[in-house]
Amino acid sequence: MSSSFVHLHLHTEYSLVDGINRIKPLASAVAEAGMPAVALTDQSNLFAMVKFYRAVMAKGLKPIIGVDMWVQDSDSANSPSRLILLSQNMTGYHNLTELISKTYIDGQQQGRPILQKDWLQGQTDGLIALSGGREGVLGQLLINDKLDEARVQADDWQRLFPERFYLELQRTGRENESAYIHQAVELAIRANLPVVATNDVHFLQQSDFGAHEARVCINEGRTLDDPRRPKRHSDQQYLRTPAEMCELFADIPEAIENTLEIAKRCNLALTLGENVLPDYPVPAGITIETFLADEAQAGLQKRLSAME
Repeated sequence: MSSSFVHLHLHTEYSLVDGINRIKPLASAVAEAGMPAVALTDQSNLFAMVKFYRAVMAKGLKPIIGVDMWVQDSDSANSPSRLILLSQNMTGYHNLTELISKTYIDGQQQGRPILQKDWLQGQTDGLIALSGGREGVLGQLLINDKLDEARVQADDWQRLFPERFYLELQRTGRENESAYIHQAVELAIRANLPVVATNDVHFLQQSDFGAHEARVCINEGRTLDDPRRPKRHSDQQYLRTPAEMCELFADIPEAIENTLEIAKRCNLALTLGENVLPDYPVPAGITIETFLADEAQAGLQKRLSAME
């Protein structure tokens, strides 16, 4: 990979609560910026995966499939925190889809799918985890000067994702980011944790921030001029170029280098456009096509007879 940076935390318009990146313009912008790969990490879903995979592959780039998830420790009363999961391979993809499904079936809290941390046990093979920056569980502990507790948590996350857990760093001009990065770098040294830079991308250009905020307001049922509206995003969360990201993290070059390393480690290959039928048992001497056609015909006749 010849580029110097890869975006690994990015929402599209399929991240229904807060993303406006359209797939094809996004793929074009990544290619024009000279980046060799890009990750899809929509909020709690994989709705855009097929369209994203095709569009990125068509540009000669590597698609990285992941999800931005809300996660909560069942033993803790703390609010859910962020966790980014990226598929390395088909095993990781299968684990990811199972985890997402479980959040919708068993993890709904006030309409929001939540991943319980203990569900990760035995379900992390083939997955790389990014800590979620200041909104992750480690970020929240560090912002509140709980470095010792963060160290304990870091050890636990490293156990869940051996050699596959990265401390995520962001510089988007949002509250507490500077304080978080200072503490995060110290934790990385103490816990021997690798760091990685992301920009938590929600729109292509800085000028798109207003449209993005309108999308957020629609989801929250608020207006742009509502003084009570929480301001969780900034106009810096656009698709920054590799040069911009390198300049932004010139003091922590390994955070940039690790984006390339993670991209190299993610090699999920999807087979699209092929129908995959279940291995259904049929009587001897008859093909499954003939059997299904006969069954369909019999079912139709039964329905017609019932209508007479």
